[in-house]
Amino acid sequence: MLIRCICSAAFVAFALVFASPDVARAAADDGIVKFKSAYDMPETIKRMKKDIADKGIMFFDEIDQAKLAADAGVTLLPSTLLVFGNPPLGTLFLTSDPDAGLDWPVRVLVYQDAKGDVWVAYTDFAWIARRHGITNREKEFKMASEVIASITSTVQK
Repeated sequence: MLIRCICSAAFVAFALVFASPDVARAAADDGIVKFKSAYDMPETIKRMKKDIADKGIMFFDEIDQAKLAADAGVTLLPSTLLVFGNPPLGTLFLTSDPDAGLDWPVRVLVYQDAKGDVWVAYTDFAWIARRHGITNREKEFKMASEVIASITSTVQK
């Protein structure tokens, strides 16, 4: 499946304080933020897609990675990638460093582990900013961080 390469929203400088023990903060070395969803796969995806739509954010694609794996003869637990963004905001990050297009549009992974727990994961946006040396978009990073915190809060325990 081909994802249209549209430069879009960046979510940088994530600063959400998590109270749940099922939340893993981004590690400095890998930049992954993940937490356990309070819902099953379909409900987790539905809630986040609704919040994205309610915010007027452009939704680009929903990629069922488990289906792609099955079509290739590979067994994979449920795994779905959501791709979305806001081009007026996201493209600003690319003006700071065109290589930042590797990290946008925004991608959020929803997957189920072997125990049946559903997880939400995405790249820590402060890590992305450091990766690309983007230091001149603080106001935009703050806005993007608030948006991703709001979208992901719809499924947190």
